[in-house]
Formats: sequence, C-alpha cells, structure tokens
Amino acid sequence: MTTSFWHGFADMHTVKDHELVIREGDGAWVTDVSGRRYLDATAGLWYAVAGHGRAEIADAAAAQMRRIAAYSSFGAYTTEPTVQLAERVARMAPMPNAAVFFTSGGSESVETAGKLARRYWDVMGQPEKRIIVNREHAYHGMAALGTSLAGIPLNKAGYGTLVADTVQVGVHDLDAVESLFAARAPEIAAFIAEPVVGAGGVIPPQGDYLLGLQQLCRQFDVLLIADEVITGFGRTGQWWGSQRYGIEPDMITFAKAITSGYVPLGGVVVGPRVRAPFWDEPVPGAIFRHGYTYSGHATACAAGLANLDLMEREDLVGRVRALEPAVEREIGRLAASPLVGEVRTVGLTAAVELSAEARAANPGAADAVVAAATRHGVLTRNIRGVGLQFSPAFVVTEDEIAQIADGFDAALREVAAG
Repeated sequence: MTTSFWHGFADMHTVKDHELVIREGDGAWVTDVSGRRYLDATAGLWYAVAGHGRAEIADAAAAQMRRIAAYSSFGAYTTEPTVQLAERVARMAPMPNAAVFFTSGGSESVETAGKLARRYWDVMGQPEKRIIVNREHAYHGMAALGTSLAGIPLNKAGYGTLVADTVQVGVHDLDAVESLFAARAPEIAAFIAEPVVGAGGVIPPQGDYLLGLQQLCRQFDVLLIADEVITGFGRTGQWWGSQRYGIEPDMITFAKAITSGYVPLGGVVVGPRVRAPFWDEPVPGAIFRHGYTYSGHATACAAGLANLDLMEREDLVGRVRALEPAVEREIGRLAASPLVGEVRTVGLTAAVELSAEARAANPGAADAVVAAATRHGVLTRNIRGVGLQFSPAFVVTEDEIAQIADGFDAALREVAAG
C-alpha cells in the first residue's frame, strides 16, 4: 500500500511503498503492525528516555486534558502545570535565577534562543551584535535559523539564505573561535554549541574545549548558548551536558527528554544575564515579542512533570552513569569490524562510524547497514551519512545493549559480505 504521509528526511520515491509502521512499545522495545518486535536503539529520535509504554505519563496527560487541555500563555495567562514545570526546570538548571521559555520542540527552542540573543543586544544598546556562530557537524533543528546554523551541509543545501549573519567554525577549533572573536566580536551576538554533537555524529568535546569556549565567550562579550535538545535531562549521565563538562552557559535549549517524547515540548532556560533587562531591570521597551500558540501547553507540561517524577524516582540519570561502561564495552567491540573506522561513546549514546574507505567503496553503505540491522531486529538510523546511531531508552538493560551490539555486528557482517 502506498502512503500519503510525507516522512521527514526521507526519499519518498522509495519510502512511499516501504513504510515500517510501529504499533506499540514497551521499555526499549517496539512492535510493528505485523507483530514483529525490535530493539529500539535510538529511543524514537533520542527522546523516549523513560522507555515506551509508561502509563503514568499517559495518565497524567489524560487527567490534565480532562481538566483543561491547554490555554494561551500570551500576556498574563498560564496554567498550573506550566508554572510548576517552569519552576522545576529552573531549579534544575546549571545557572542561578533562571527563567524558562517553553516551545513545542527543539527547532523552536533554537529559534527562540537565537532571537532572544539578538533582542538582548538590541535592548542593551548594541543592535549591531547580530552574528550567531555555530560549529561544523552541528544540528540545530530545521526551522529557518536552525537550518542556517546547520553544520551538516546537506541539511541546508538548496534553500538559499534563510537567516543571514551566521558563521561556522571547526568542531573543536578554539584557535578559529579566538581569531573570529578578535576580528568581529562587536558584531557577534552568540555562539551556539551542542555539548556533545548529536545528529552530526555523536562527537564529544575534546579535552577542555567547552571550558575554553566559555572563557573566550566571556572574554569577548559573546553569549554562549548550549543546545541541549539531545543532551538535556540525562543523556550524558548528568541532568545537563553542561554539568558534565563544567560550563555555565547564558542559555540552554531543550526538548525531547523533558517529556520522554510522550507529548511535544521544548524550551529555553535563560540565565540571569539575559533575563535581567526583560525581568529585573527597568529597561524601557525591553519586551521579547515572541511566542508560539502551544508555548507552555498544559497537557505537555503535565506530561513533563510526570516524566521527571518517574526519572527521579527510578534514578534514571544515575542508571545512565552505571550503564556507560557497558556501552563502551559492547558498542566499542564493533570497532573491530572491517567496515568501521571509529566508535565514539559518551553516557548512553554512541556512534558507529564507517571508515572513509568503506564509504568511498560503497556510498550507500551506512543506509545498507541500517536496513540490515532492521532485518536483524534492531532499529537504528544513519547519522550524517557516516554511521549508526545508538541512544536507547535509559531503562535499557546491559543484556539489551549487548543484543543491540550483536544486531549491529550482524548487519555489518552482512553488508561486508556483499
């Protein structure tokens, strides 16, 4: 049967006749409409950290819908779960006196943080500070600003200039950052960086890169935005990737794990510097004229509260730390495959990158391995065209991690054998 649903990041010439339709999930497993079960190596799309089928999150959302599903957050209006979740996230934030602006997902969160950075400098009397700097391999969503900040070339190809005044530097190149700041700091509003590059290939920072980046941002008066849409809420073994790497950014974008993906929700944690002229200081005209229909959606926030309750009660972030050695051991053994060039792991996340030689010999190798893994009962995805994503639910067991590694290994062997 040919679908009418246009899939994201898909060649619909092929996908329209070959959908894999998922019916249900339980923990780290999902089941398709034919009844076949698969280990979900990606937690949906990095987000189902509490696992699939957690009834208490669904029950919290249903109970909120029965009271009031949603209400506008524009002007003075809000709802109880919106206020409660904002207070909770602010208390969890790795910076003091934070404010929380809610969105519907990660792309909107990046858009919000970028606009707020530019608006901040405008109300501070420096409207010329407009440039936002990003890194090679970065993924910052697919709205206009996020597309313009893409460090993955194919994600911005063919769209022209959507948002001007963006500049890219190498993924670990602090010298390039310092040179850029020295030359153009009066024009630069912010630097946006994922603590661990996610969709660009699961690339952890080298050494003290993030501390060095924070120092340069402070030295040259540039705002630092940590894009934690993937790393926020436990993926690296701390509540925030910023905590794992010892930085205190001016803003943090988040989404995905805040609700374990049960209801779309995202946001921006805004630190004291950026908050001040809009909240605390009498700056004439300092209003952030920005928002979305579903900002602070009551049902989404109720789901977020239930998800955080569950995560704290089961110490799922501590579980990530405990499982990290198993990830290093089980996923790390795939480096012995003749197709694999490198395996990178951090927390409960990894990338199995195919070698440049394997990709040159077969440009479709990564997609072929993904398809083979599906046949071996493991669902993963091709990240940046170079390899396999590993980012399961935090409830995954060591045995299930080993099963995922076995599925990857079988897929690699199948493709290597031609």
